[in-house]
Amino acid sequence: MQESHAVKKTMMIRTCRWSVGLHILSVILSSLHGCSARDTITMKSSIVDGQTLVSAENSFELGFFGPSRSSNVKRYVGIWYTSNPQTIVWVANRATPLSDKSGVLKIADGCLKLSDKKGKVYWYKERQYKRLNIMAKLNDTGNLILYDVDGLKRKLWQSFEHPTDTFLFGMKNDENLVLTSWTSEDDPAPGNFTFKQDPQANRLVVMNRSITCWRSWRESGKMFELVKSLTIKEDDTQVQKNERIVMNFTGELQYWKFDWGMKDWSLRWWEPKDRCSRYNYCGNFGSCNINSTLPCKCLPGFKPKISEKWNAGKFEDGCSRTSTSYGTDLLSLKRMKLEYPETSYIINNEEACREECLKTSQCQAYTVNASNTDRQLSCLTWTEELKSIQEDQDDGYDLYVRVPVSDIAPTLRSCLTCGTNFVPYPLSTGPNYGDPVYYSFDCDMDTGQLSFMTPSGNYTVTHVDPTASIFDIEMQAKEPVNCHAMHSLGSKILQLNRSSPFNVTSSCSSNFTNDSPLKSTIEVKITWKPPLEPTCNSSADCKEWPHSTCNITGTGQKRSL
Repeated sequence: MQESHAVKKTMMIRTCRWSVGLHILSVILSSLHGCSARDTITMKSSIVDGQTLVSAENSFELGFFGPSRSSNVKRYVGIWYTSNPQTIVWVANRATPLSDKSGVLKIADGCLKLSDKKGKVYWYKERQYKRLNIMAKLNDTGNLILYDVDGLKRKLWQSFEHPTDTFLFGMKNDENLVLTSWTSEDDPAPGNFTFKQDPQANRLVVMNRSITCWRSWRESGKMFELVKSLTIKEDDTQVQKNERIVMNFTGELQYWKFDWGMKDWSLRWWEPKDRCSRYNYCGNFGSCNINSTLPCKCLPGFKPKISEKWNAGKFEDGCSRTSTSYGTDLLSLKRMKLEYPETSYIINNEEACREECLKTSQCQAYTVNASNTDRQLSCLTWTEELKSIQEDQDDGYDLYVRVPVSDIAPTLRSCLTCGTNFVPYPLSTGPNYGDPVYYSFDCDMDTGQLSFMTPSGNYTVTHVDPTASIFDIEMQAKEPVNCHAMHSLGSKILQLNRSSPFNVTSSCSSNFTNDSPLKSTIEVKITWKPPLEPTCNSSADCKEWPHSTCNITGTGQKRSL
């Protein structure tokens, strides 16, 4: 009995010790949780490397971090998503990292200050408030705010007014907003690219130092609407914390949204989304086609300013008019987009816009847009060079460019242009144009699309080079091919007969080497043979070919001989 009583007593003591131990552990954990979950820094508190502030609803966290792939010990103070610490949305000392883990963020000398163990200051809130009782708080929008505690929490400073590379819900989209990219994926130092608003033109812009990389289409476009929607009132209860816009170090302005199903960030939108989206990629009067391997071409009636650079794939110098006269003829282009002029005005009908352009000596082009709200017609006229031209756009519009007809159809037998495609003699889009032997082309006047007609079907023409007697067509391949196989593939699919004046060439576009794999949509180059003498019905048809008359050849055809 005594032995049994001793055992029970021992068990009771152990149970009591476990209970006391668990209680102490619970208190410690609770205390630690309370410390780690605080969201403020007061004049009597601070955080050191290894400690963090956490917003009230556990959405954002502020603390010290170091780029994961960096070999050097660099420490920064930043704000990130609590659920995803790798997603940094703000950095305090991005240009002045600490070299060790002795950093402390505190309120001292009337301002928020970051220093090391030796007292060296790496970052501080510029203005000092020595006579105020101030406090820094991290709220649930990711905004770090410096308050005057005794002044009804009057805001003295906030990180939302000093962003780094990320735009979050609640920030103001005004002329003061500037996002600056990181230098690289692992270096938060200010990089080359900035995003801001151009208040004069009411556009969003991305700059590479002093060079414009991208501009929004005035008050329109997906990115413009996204930035506008992210700007909310502070008391809005429907704050979305799972979306952000980032000025990436690659030069892309990116819109990210958190995918709760995948539990990861998803890139939903970005600009520039392709080379044609880059600002004025093909230069003034140069048209960009994203579906073409050779993206740039001069508008009909224009020529490269510097042929050598243009032929080498350097398009920034753009194009200039073939002749100095604007003329009174109008080149009609479909599904076009370009940078808007600064002014527009309401008109009653399209003819009024045409007349306004033709009577203005410096008018280069015009278009008419119908308002979606009040159905009014707006006339837009360009008196400066046409920039950032993109063709074959679903949301494009009809553009009318002043070009003398003699610059786009130099002979009576020349085809008229088809969209942005110049169709040189002897190529033919109809019985009254070009040489009948070369009547293998069709122009869709509604879209401005030129097609090459073959026994196997019609193929989109993406580029015509009259000087080299070559044009490019777009073909679909079931699987990627290389330039070496392109010649046999093209000849087999097109089914051109031996008498055809057209031949598939084995040369590739300048964008590819002979062994580089091509995507399933490829461009095949086709040459045309020099034509015979022009056909005619009478000697009057031969006036453009001096010293010739209309005679019957051995084949029975009449030609200018």
